[in-house]
Amino acid sequence: MTLAMPHFVTQPDLQNIIDHLQPDQVCRASAALHIEVGEIVIAICGAAGDLHAELTRYFRHILVPARAPSITVHVLEGQTLPNTLAWSDWSREAGKTGRKDAIFDLTDARLVHKVRTGMTFLQSAPWNIAFGPCLENPNQIINFINTQILSHYIREGWVLGHAAAVTTGHKTLAIAGLSGGGKSTTMLRLMDLEAVCYVTNDRLLIENTTAQPRALGIPKLPRINPGTILNNPRLQGILPVDRKAKLKSLSSDEIWTLEDKYDVMIDDVFGEGRIQHHGPLTDFWVLNWSRHSDQSTKVSDVAIADRPDLLSAIMKSPGPFFQRQDGTFWQDRTALDPASYLTALSGVRVQEVSGRIDFDALYAIGADLLGLAS
Repeated sequence: MTLAMPHFVTQPDLQNIIDHLQPDQVCRASAALHIEVGEIVIAICGAAGDLHAELTRYFRHILVPARAPSITVHVLEGQTLPNTLAWSDWSREAGKTGRKDAIFDLTDARLVHKVRTGMTFLQSAPWNIAFGPCLENPNQIINFINTQILSHYIREGWVLGHAAAVTTGHKTLAIAGLSGGGKSTTMLRLMDLEAVCYVTNDRLLIENTTAQPRALGIPKLPRINPGTILNNPRLQGILPVDRKAKLKSLSSDEIWTLEDKYDVMIDDVFGEGRIQHHGPLTDFWVLNWSRHSDQSTKVSDVAIADRPDLLSAIMKSPGPFFQRQDGTFWQDRTALDPASYLTALSGVRVQEVSGRIDFDALYAIGADLLGLAS
């Protein structure tokens, strides 16, 4: 449903936006989904038809009966705002090009516009709303839901890491590295160990309130490149036959640099019950290896306080959606605080993975670390 556009002043306020979008009216027409992550319950309102089915499928492992939510996310298909807003581009991460996000700040809220898809998101203390071509972009709805989880825990004092992770329930191994460095491939190889559960693929929350830090992943399933699929026989079914044949004609260097994402439904590939989003964070690998090295794969203990290069691979900005307790928003290029990460990692064994990229060798080392070596 698209409502008539009002005339917006140069600086509309939050109430102008809500009066236009009318989220409560839209959401009363559909049943809400409820998911639980850690201590919070998120209600997803307004998703209907195919989108409701997709979100139910995606979040099936954390669906819970309806209850009073900690956070409510409204999904409004087809809604738009007047295009008179003066959007500001949000800078991309190092190495990324092209326009992706644009923001418009209100006094007490922020609008985030996805340039490529036309999706827009309202982030505020009382309202979290996704609107636009929602049916065409379920992955961006999923991402927005996950940003609410991340923001909640960061406000509670957790730090955000750029890492994948697996757990046995007694040990949790996080894996960081530069983008494309192999953290997803390593994590999914370790999932071949039957006692291992998936925690997260790219965002890891870390809390250090006791001697043993806690790790919490978000319900975002892995989105992986073809190289990761081709390196793991259990993932082969994800690729269409014709796509797989074409990829096999490419060189390893060409495959390594491809950006062609596929979702991994963990329960479908590895079996039911193999997702556990929390665990005690005991070990952290930082991948600093190379395809061109002539040295064997090596895993070495490091004092992370003395290695700012490795620490920078772990730290992750919360991005344009993050709103602090006082209502202010994270600003473009705000510097992260290394001290908070060092505190959070003080009870964790941190190791550097160096030498040649060899997933078989690292799998064997990981199995031994997790106490699951055959």
